[in-house]
Amino acid sequence: MSVRIIDAAANSSRRLLVGAILVGIAVVYALYEGSVTYPPGVLVSEDPSQSPAESVAPWEYKGLTIKPLASFRLRARVLRSERYWFDGGAKVAPVDLALGWGPMSDQRVIDRLSIWQGQRWFRWMPKDNQPPIPMTEIANHSSNMHMIPSTDQIKDQLLALRNGQLVGLGGYLVRVSGKDGWSWTSSLSRTDSGSGSCELVWVEYVDPR
Repeated sequence: MSVRIIDAAANSSRRLLVGAILVGIAVVYALYEGSVTYPPGVLVSEDPSQSPAESVAPWEYKGLTIKPLASFRLRARVLRSERYWFDGGAKVAPVDLALGWGPMSDQRVIDRLSIWQGQRWFRWMPKDNQPPIPMTEIANHSSNMHMIPSTDQIKDQLLALRNGQLVGLGGYLVRVSGKDGWSWTSSLSRTDSGSGSCELVWVEYVDPR
């Protein structure tokens, strides 16, 4: 009897390992083989737009309070996306999008940069030790944004976005707070950098292009 239990456990472990490998292959395919490319040229010429939201009342979400700080919308290029399950913000913002507009929507620029995400940060490095455009232009035309989907359908749409894809998004820049004093606040600037410079976006619509 004990031998059968051990064999069953071993088979279960093998199945889990195979499943993990298949998931890994799918992730690699989505990140690299599934990337969208375009001919050279700026694809999104306009900057993100925002306006005051003082007249919009806060609302409750998953036991937290969402306070809108500004109405927000943008068209951008998806530079990278990162899914989160286990960090402190995962139940609120399950995915981050690194987005680019203006020169950071140009394939010529993107092709000369290595771009990655992790720990709620977005980072880049020139592939040939020379930035394709001034570093201030890169910083002012790209951002890592924490996405709070307003519905399950919006969540599915966000998770389905591919690297390189064009997308339109709209909703609010927000502050999220809990009864225990925890809070998470969006940046209200596209030109800041460092800690606190990411946007926290309550997403009400997604328009994949």
